[in-house]
Amino acid sequence: MQLRYAFRLDPGPGQRVALARAFGCARVVYNDAVAARERARREGAAFPSAAVLSKTLITEAKLSPGRQWLSEVSAVILQQALRDVERAYTNFFASLKGARQGARVGAPRFRSKRDARQAIRFTANARWKITEAGRLLLPKIGEVKVRWSRTLPSVPSSVTVIRDAAGRYFASFVIETDSGADLARMPEADNLPSVGIDLGLTHFAVLSDGRVIDSPRFLRRAEKKLKKAQRELSRKQKRSKNREKARLKVARAHAQVADARREFHHQLSTQLIRESQAVAVEDLAVKALARTRLGKSVHDAGWAQFLAMLEYKAQRYGRVFVKVGRFEPTSQVCSVCGVKDGPKPLHVRTWTCTHCGTVHDRDHNAAKNVKQAAGLAVTACRAQVRPEIVPAQREEAGSHGIHTGTRAAQRHSTR
Repeated sequence: MQLRYAFRLDPGPGQRVALARAFGCARVVYNDAVAARERARREGAAFPSAAVLSKTLITEAKLSPGRQWLSEVSAVILQQALRDVERAYTNFFASLKGARQGARVGAPRFRSKRDARQAIRFTANARWKITEAGRLLLPKIGEVKVRWSRTLPSVPSSVTVIRDAAGRYFASFVIETDSGADLARMPEADNLPSVGIDLGLTHFAVLSDGRVIDSPRFLRRAEKKLKKAQRELSRKQKRSKNREKARLKVARAHAQVADARREFHHQLSTQLIRESQAVAVEDLAVKALARTRLGKSVHDAGWAQFLAMLEYKAQRYGRVFVKVGRFEPTSQVCSVCGVKDGPKPLHVRTWTCTHCGTVHDRDHNAAKNVKQAAGLAVTACRAQVRPEIVPAQREEAGSHGIHTGTRAAQRHSTR
């Protein structure tokens, strides 16, 4: 299984300039490729192939006066920018034909130097490596200091250098995990219970075994600080240095909220996967719920990110992950006798079954019904339900020992 391990980078002043130059060159090549495709579409001509774009936009462009500065960066990141364009158009056309699952994907757009996220990717052809001193050696950039928080389980196949809106730099390594080592890290699943999860806003999650996970509400707790920072930003003159300082302050405040939420999701999802042999959740319409008056609270909870973590961790560690249909009446059915008691307003938190007289907590009863519905789904096909193939995740939080300096370099050297 492929995963991404992200580590914080601390580039020096000269390396920041070199990274900004690399970001800009990759962005220019990307925009030139999009412009070439759009020009061919307007003229009714065939789309230029990747080989033609590589020749005209990189090889020949380096010899022209207007693009000769492309030779100041590694050619690999320019080639990867062209591959990003090809992938973007492939996803766009597949979405138009209905061959791509998920939300509709729009046509590729031009990238701006003011975009919140800038990234470049180095493959093995770029000959990057981790030095003996534990630094990341990037071509035409130099040895960048890395904050190693854990060891890499295998030799990375590529590294993506990212600068986010808060001005932080990250190195994201793509690695292939060892299934045997992953299974050894977790306890045997045979003797572990199954659990159903009901997600909510009053409580983040209520489990079928009675446990209640309170909602941290990271965004709500930081609203006062965010409001003050945003007010200061709105009063700064556009294009001024003070406005850029205020923008960074707002971006860092939002980054703290996002990081805290992501860490909470990682810790809780890992705990549930470790303690359960099967996890059942309800397939929520998060986008639809985010358009209601509770939209801010829905975004603050981050259900979609949490469910994605549960899904790929279940696949990684050999657990069963089941999604119950969103139209399953989990809040209307008595988990004891199975009688459907009808829909109930949200303010009704407890109710009594009219058939058997059992007093139910709304969320706990729903979690039990989610678990029962998932059990029916498993036995219907007489096989364990396994999740589909999950793409590589950008980040997986958590530290497993800090290995810096020579020891980290010896373990992760990519010669």
